[in-house]
Amino acid sequence: MSGIPRVPLFLGLAGLLPFIWGAATYLLPALQAWGAGILGPRFIGPYVQIAYGQIILAFMSGVLWGFATKANGGQAATGYVLSVIPALWAFFMTGGGPTSAAVNLIFGFLGLLMLDAAFAAWGLAPVWWMRLRLVLTFVVVSCLSAGVFL
Repeated sequence: MSGIPRVPLFLGLAGLLPFIWGAATYLLPALQAWGAGILGPRFIGPYVQIAYGQIILAFMSGVLWGFATKANGGQAATGYVLSVIPALWAFFMTGGGPTSAAVNLIFGFLGLLMLDAAFAAWGLAPVWWMRLRLVLTFVVVSCLSAGVFL
């Protein structure tokens, strides 16, 4: 994780907490019961992960839009079009219950990683961007997988 500025690294890692919390409350029944009692059922297990995952995919659409502003002509148009995909994916693909929503979020975050790679390859993202995104995506997909595969 060397070369990643401290503030984006810290904020990115902090942004993993709802995914980690969701996985922990899914895997540990005592923690799930405590969390449901203190925070309510919406803030445990896959439910917190799905709600937060939708927000993060929409947020990342905005980040990619910002990258697209650095491009010109056809590349800018392509960047703008691609930048809205994560938000639309989150909106249309997270219904149908917690398991299918989590599976679709996994695909959404993996697709986002491919978009990140495209923007990085075009020189529109910071040079450290993919190092950060690989780590964050690995943790997010792992945490979402806890509710799907375990």
